[in-house]
Amino acid sequence: MDHPARTPERQAFYDRIAPGNLAPLWEQLHSLVTPAPVPRAEPAIWHYRDVRPFLMQSGHLISAQEATRRVLMLMNPGLGGQASITGSLFAGLQLIMPGEVAPAHRHTQSALRFVIEGRGAYTAVDGERTTMEPGDFIITPSWTWHDHGNDTQEPVVWLDGLDIQIVNLLNASFAEGYPKDTQPISRPEGDSLARYGNNLLPIDWKPEVKTSPVFNYPYARTREALASLAKNGAPDPYHGHKLRYVNPASGEFAMPTIATFVQVLPAGFASLPYRSTDGTVFVCVEGSGETRVGDTVLRWEERDIFVVPSWVSHTHHAAAESVLFSFSDRVVQEKLGLWREARGNA
Repeated sequence: MDHPARTPERQAFYDRIAPGNLAPLWEQLHSLVTPAPVPRAEPAIWHYRDVRPFLMQSGHLISAQEATRRVLMLMNPGLGGQASITGSLFAGLQLIMPGEVAPAHRHTQSALRFVIEGRGAYTAVDGERTTMEPGDFIITPSWTWHDHGNDTQEPVVWLDGLDIQIVNLLNASFAEGYPKDTQPISRPEGDSLARYGNNLLPIDWKPEVKTSPVFNYPYARTREALASLAKNGAPDPYHGHKLRYVNPASGEFAMPTIATFVQVLPAGFASLPYRSTDGTVFVCVEGSGETRVGDTVLRWEERDIFVVPSWVSHTHHAAAESVLFSFSDRVVQEKLGLWREARGNA
């Protein structure tokens, strides 16, 4: 459709209505209702070997206690300084040094933790602690008390993913601190996984929230599932062998606002072109390869983090057998009936 001509008479009308906080839709219709997604986010990669020295420097610059959360945000270069990696989701790398505690608090934003480096630190959620191991996917549900600590002799780093932009768009953000640095522990470690993570549920239990009652999905179990999947069939031409993390109480995604996935790409695998409306953050857990996003080539290895924007065609190419963890806002889009995908060159 052609843009309406801006005549002197029309401009005078626009000037007259502006003081009344009015504006003509027809002047902005093409930018508000676009024929296809126009993401401002760009393809980008953060090589862990380059980021890690800055993380460790931050560990000597400010304490976890003073910072509340010592996190280096991953800022998408296309978003003009916004604290966002895809436009709808936040991502950052959090560091806990030996002997530190990140004090307890809670907020309406939901968070995921994906452990990048180190083992033996813990996160506690509403009275239960879980020990963090590389590759673990850990959930902090909305409005739950949580604190982190490191009783080991090595630094521990994990990727934070939060729905900050979604919550702020809806003006639904609340937060408060806990009176003490750590919350009391009321359940033994592993309790939630034992109760809800074995395809069994307590007889009279009914879910009160939409988030999974399992808050740590250990990588050892995830890797075993991927290996079985790869052994029992050919890879999907677009995704390799890909699984989604689910809420065992509903079969839906593990988190109500962030969709999480894990996939294994066989050595030498090259996927066919694929795009979808959910901008996606990837972490290389094992292996090495590259992802071609439009005209951009992102070469990744273990612990690297990269982002594929909404509705941009991309392909994965695995130099060695590789495992990728990923998260996006697909679950929100699906609930609203907005999510789309295109396979091949469609």
